[in-house]
Amino acid sequence: MPKVILPIANGYYESDSLPISAQECTNLYPNIAQAPALNQETLFGTPGLTQVANASELDNCRGAHEMNGVPYFLIGGHLYSMAEDYTLTTRSNVSIGGSGRVSMADNGTQLLLLVPGGAGYIYNHVANTFAQITDSDFTANGNPQQVVFIDGFFCLTTDTKKFIVSALNDGLAYNALDFGTAESDPDEIVAPIVFKNQLFIGGSQTIEAFQNIGGADFPFQRTGLFLSKGISSPFSIQSIQDTFVFVGAGANESPAIWALNGNSVAKISTTAIDKELSALTEAQILDIYSWAYAEKGAYFVGFALPGTTLVYDTISKRWHERKSFVDGALGAYRVNALVRAYNQLWAGDLVDGRVGLLDQNVYTEYNTEIRRTIVTQPFQNNMDSFVLPELELTVESGVGNSSAVDPKVGLERSVDGKIWSDARYRSIGKVGEYNRRVIWNRNGRASRFELFRFTMSEPVKPVFIQMTADIVATQ
Repeated sequence: MPKVILPIANGYYESDSLPISAQECTNLYPNIAQAPALNQETLFGTPGLTQVANASELDNCRGAHEMNGVPYFLIGGHLYSMAEDYTLTTRSNVSIGGSGRVSMADNGTQLLLLVPGGAGYIYNHVANTFAQITDSDFTANGNPQQVVFIDGFFCLTTDTKKFIVSALNDGLAYNALDFGTAESDPDEIVAPIVFKNQLFIGGSQTIEAFQNIGGADFPFQRTGLFLSKGISSPFSIQSIQDTFVFVGAGANESPAIWALNGNSVAKISTTAIDKELSALTEAQILDIYSWAYAEKGAYFVGFALPGTTLVYDTISKRWHERKSFVDGALGAYRVNALVRAYNQLWAGDLVDGRVGLLDQNVYTEYNTEIRRTIVTQPFQNNMDSFVLPELELTVESGVGNSSAVDPKVGLERSVDGKIWSDARYRSIGKVGEYNRRVIWNRNGRASRFELFRFTMSEPVKPVFIQMTADIVATQ
């Protein structure tokens, strides 16, 4: 039988029943070529991290924001700006309370930091002043939870089914009469969303659109647009590639991941991801946060769950996972917040006060290995037994370097997605060995179906192009 090409770039899909599908795609992402290519569907490595700065505090990053081209990070209890030469400067003269994530928005001059249910703070970069919001009307309509900026106003949702706005271009001033309600459904208000200069107020089961009508009274009124899905995770909302996405659900529904699609929403999570979400507690769902960025033609949005980050590419429409080694254990991806400034991507850290550069040409995370793994779909021969005399993984060869002189990739086999064979390693080529072929011979017999797992951890350029195999039916 001639060699056949077996797909490797389906992305992440781990079924409730692993023999059905145990597909992993960790620290690699599917790429679909947009012109004729050696293979249309390949896998590229996710970027590494290089430390560029470190706050004096050991606490993790609680949020990041860009204002006027400058990145800002809330690390521990203090706000820092980072200059283009990586210098961190403290901008807060008081400790910002709490330990969880904060909501941020700016009007070009003022940066508002809001501790959900707690205090609000304003940093004015022109006057270089930092102050807590002390206007009594700030909490007259409940405790503010989330903030966005639209049409000159800071808009904040509260815990009393209301949303409020600041004075025009002044996040320190509020009027107790300047509030609105989302009345199409009596659900709790969770978070505001600004998309294409339109205000959406997200409840726990619904989302309602508002527009600025001007005038001396409260400026926003309902437009009549109503979405039958609400926000389950207030920090999961991201605008990316002409839509916004979020973790949410409707009445009597378990959470899923949704994207605005015209005047409706469409589910972008798979049933495998819905399974992951349904296994979480309510508190864990509330704690999900997201980040988004675009690079090299891909548009990524990542959703941080306990132990992993699930990432969706709106171009390929496929999912992958990102995980990091922390204290010797593989767990949650350590990027806690992302912000683009100085034409680079900067990462706040999940673990401590460092700031990192997200770099496609770096193959470690702060000098720690990145473990890249794919598990294929189950392959079968009409459920008849077969043997694999030869299996070849086509990669970008000859990528060895001084840190990994002779890098290798490992292959394991499984008949159920649960128990795996010992790994067998093959070289992908020392520096300059561009014609190196990665081949495994004598791969045994499969009685019905077989899964393959490839793993690579060495600090070299990871590109998996295709997998081909001899498949021989047996009696």
